[in-house]
Amino acid sequence: MKVAILGYGTVGGGVATVLEQNEKKIAQYLGEDMTLAHILDLRTFPGDRNEDLVTDDFEKILADESVRVICEAMGGLHPAYEFTKKALDKGISVCTSNKELVSTHGPELVQLAKDRHCSYLFEASVGGGIPLLRPFSTTLMHERITRVTGVLNGTTNYILTRMEEGDAFETALLRAQQKGYAEKDPTADIEGIDACRKTAILASLAGGAYVSPDEIPTEGITGITSVDFDYARTNGYAIRLIGQVTLTGGATGALVAPFLVPEEHPLAGVHDVFNACIVHGNMLGNVMFFGPGAGDKATASAVVSDMLDAALHDGSHVFVNLTNVPALRMDDEAMMNRFFVRVDETAKNAAVRAFGEDITFMEARSVRGEWAFITPKISEQAFRDALHSLDEVRGYLRVLK
Repeated sequence: MKVAILGYGTVGGGVATVLEQNEKKIAQYLGEDMTLAHILDLRTFPGDRNEDLVTDDFEKILADESVRVICEAMGGLHPAYEFTKKALDKGISVCTSNKELVSTHGPELVQLAKDRHCSYLFEASVGGGIPLLRPFSTTLMHERITRVTGVLNGTTNYILTRMEEGDAFETALLRAQQKGYAEKDPTADIEGIDACRKTAILASLAGGAYVSPDEIPTEGITGITSVDFDYARTNGYAIRLIGQVTLTGGATGALVAPFLVPEEHPLAGVHDVFNACIVHGNMLGNVMFFGPGAGDKATASAVVSDMLDAALHDGSHVFVNLTNVPALRMDDEAMMNRFFVRVDETAKNAAVRAFGEDITFMEARSVRGEWAFITPKISEQAFRDALHSLDEVRGYLRVLK
């Protein structure tokens, strides 16, 4: 079984390592060897064990009739989208960790794979090495999924963990960059864009109808301060960037935002670069998936798992619960949460008028000059309307139930 890798960076290099180091295990499972035949990259790699396999010509790979599975590890939309389409159109299965491509063009590529009797698989695109996505198309297919809640970005989780321990945001971000967890330009992570793409994929799989990342309200972590952590510590909460999906009445709601998470909640115990996701089914109840959400070996392991699945089903299509049917979007008035709000102490009476008497006062040991509270559960729309009536808002976070 001949395979190719597009992009020889962190993930692509990791896939090559898994194929080499687990060669015997893979052959035992597959019933034949899985042999790396080509690597596509614009760079050369003198001295690398696979340097003779590197080419900058995708058409050369496409022309090799022996290649049956391709790992797309290029990242970004272009030319990954074009190369993936060409491969699938020829009946070559493609496996990827590219959450931007999957969240944007996944339904189209899955349908093309189905039409050409091959597979488009993307287990590694959301939870890194966590076996999270396949259950939506297999063991959970009979369940009516009502809620998906997850810590889906290792970089932001590492930063928030460091801030919990006293670092300022800028210091925590620098540490993340020094450790290789954050890119030189960390925008996609800290502004919630990466988590939004992953949430869109989860929402689409959970409901079986496509949710675009452009439809998901998204807030990052750049506005969180030490004051927020003071309130959290004093009142028994952690702060986590959460991807939240709600499915009810045939409609799908989704958002990405930082939440106060009660210390007794399982997601409060997810630290550093780890990810976790809780899926609620109407019969099953809650199940939690936990593990490393990033890293070359963990992500590559998930990609190779997909490559094996595609290889075992060569000439046929591995079902994925992702369709071109657009999801019915849940109205903001139906999306319900509680909110933690900080206002200037002079705005206390205005806050009570805006949110009603049924609010819970919050205090922090070292904070002065402001007043903070948690609202009862209200809709996203009602919260925005009430918040806009206040002039002295210093910050807010959602509260996970």
